[in-house]
Amino acid sequence: MNKVNAPTTASTPGLVTATCPANTALLGGGALVTSGNTGNFKAIASFPTFNNSAHDFGKKAAADGETNPDSWSAVGWDNSANASNETYAYAICSGSGITVSGVTVKVRSSEANGPNTGSTGQNTAVSCGVGDGNLVSGGGAISGGIVTTTDFTGPGSPGDHLNGSFPSDSSGNPVSDGTTTTASWTAFTHTGGMTSTANHSDVWALCANDGV
Repeated sequence: MNKVNAPTTASTPGLVTATCPANTALLGGGALVTSGNTGNFKAIASFPTFNNSAHDFGKKAAADGETNPDSWSAVGWDNSANASNETYAYAICSGSGITVSGVTVKVRSSEANGPNTGSTGQNTAVSCGVGDGNLVSGGGAISGGIVTTTDFTGPGSPGDHLNGSFPSDSSGNPVSDGTTTTASWTAFTHTGGMTSTANHSDVWALCANDGV
């Protein structure tokens, strides 16, 4: 886990990255924002990444087809200034003493335009491919776009949200309790009450293959 005292100014991404220990495998991650004394403070991104210069140490997300990310980033977003805001990133890693040399974790990601109309939601899904292994987790974001090649930028409106990040079918429908064959992940993004501009919806799936 890692945390940052951010964002403290309005409509500015508060990004933080947590990194797995050496010789472990990243299996998933999560995001949390607190202190909760502003009703407009929310998490807008939760995604796999790498703790290296090519990904600006977590500011650029893992791209489709990349393998074995070692870190997870989270982004907090507020439409007002609050000096006490904190954003937390969580990386879920394999346990110490477990050999992971034969494990490949493949990233699948997709980016779609929108949503931009006020008070409108959008589902964006991505799936593990043949030979990628099994879905183990995923992430999502609402952003300014191109988050795998440029540092993360916030969406067009301070009221935009990431409302959900969940396992799904390939059409973006949530799976039921007890489902065992899920191969897709969906991000549910939503605009605030006003029209936004140049929004993008981003989704990631982590697919693990143990080589067996």
